[in-house]
Formats: sequence, structure tokens, C-alpha cells
Amino acid sequence: MNDANAGAGTPSNDAGEPTNTDVNAAPAQGTAPSAPAEGNSAQDAKTTEQVAPESYDLKMPEGVELDQAAATEFTAIAKELKLDQAAAQKLADIGAKMAQRQVEAHAQLVESWTEQVKTDKEIGGDRLEENLGVARRAIETFGTPELKALLNSSGLGNHPEVVKMAYKVGKAISEDRIVTGAPKGNTSNDPAKKLFPNMN
Repeated sequence: MNDANAGAGTPSNDAGEPTNTDVNAAPAQGTAPSAPAEGNSAQDAKTTEQVAPESYDLKMPEGVELDQAAATEFTAIAKELKLDQAAAQKLADIGAKMAQRQVEAHAQLVESWTEQVKTDKEIGGDRLEENLGVARRAIETFGTPELKALLNSSGLGNHPEVVKMAYKVGKAISEDRIVTGAPKGNTSNDPAKKLFPNMN
């Protein structure tokens, strides 16, 4: 009897170590804790969701004008992305910097055209001012106000090829060769045909 009862103690594993069979015992070290109960996750997501403002007060750096159409389009996109004021301003700053770089690059291009005119073998050099006066006379004579505005705003009035063409036209005016070679009876008022009579 004693031998039989001696084996009825704490059960052991194959290595002879006792095993814990108490269901109320704490879990062994390293066991993953149970997942938290569901409930507030959806509510937390709603409370942290970002809400876009009704309008954005965008500040542009000095020298950069905010285009109204572009601002309207930007506002719609910012609201769709639920950007706050600070995030929208950061994106606007990036756009303004890109616009400034484009303006600076174009200004450098126009400056390079000006330098090319100054050093051009045909119209530059010591007679630059005189030749520019001849070219200016052609623009004043045949250029419309719209053309003059375009040449000024775009900088194309400084392009070597434009200046050369205007110079040749101005020279033709001063030498009274505008209608030379035109067919008899040609009463066309087209300035281009008067300047280039052999043109079809």
C-alpha cells in the first residue's frame, strides 16, 4: 500500500522534474499576454482624424504673386487630403520656391541673349547702340502693341535672332528698299509682303 501511495504525488515528466497542473497558476514567463478587449479603437480613430479648415491663409514670399485660379485648385486638393494650415503652407512654400527658380532661370536666359547681341559680329561691338536703334525703328513701325508687349514680357526682344531680323527690316526701311522687286499693280497692304516681296 505504501508503495502504491508513494507514486501518487506530483506528476513528473520524462526527465523526472515535477510538472505544474494547477489551472489557477500564473502563466509561465515568456507567454504572450491576452489581447485587450475590443471596444474603443473605432472611437479613437474618429477622435484623431484630421479635419481640414474651411479656408487657408497662404502667405507668399516677397515678389511672388498668388494666382487666384491656382489658389482655388490648391485649396480643393488640400481639403481633400485633410491638410491643416501648417501642412498646406509648407506645400505652398515649395510651390513658391519652384516658381522663383523658374523666374530666375528665365532671367539668366534673357541675360545670356543680351550678351550674345552685344558680342554679335553683325550687330554688336562698337556700333551696337546704332544698330539697336535701327532695329527699334522697325519694331516701332511694324510692330503692334500686342507684339511689343509680348517681346517685353517674354524677353524675346533681347533674343539675337529677333534683334537681327528687326535690324535688317529697319535697315531696309532706311534704304527705301521695302517695295523693291514687288510685282506691278500689287496694292497689298500686308506689311510682310512689303518687307519680303519675293515671298509667295
